[in-house]
Amino acid sequence: MSIVYTCRHCGHVIGEIAEKNIDTSILGWDKLNEEEKREMIQYKENGDVQIQAICENCQESLGHHPEYHELDYFIQ
Repeated sequence: MSIVYTCRHCGHVIGEIAEKNIDTSILGWDKLNEEEKREMIQYKENGDVQIQAICENCQESLGHHPEYHELDYFIQ
């Protein structure tokens, strides 16, 4: 099982944790409410967990163009 962090906007793989046993409270999952968990965490058929986050480049773009926050996807 791996935990793969990908950017929700551009799809870039931000990072991957390839550990068998992970305390998800260390990763901050216990701080998320149920709606946030449904939006951010996806369980794949191969056992991997995909986390939707945001990469540095997209975060910078959002900082320069705050109106992009209104869009589901701002990268065409």
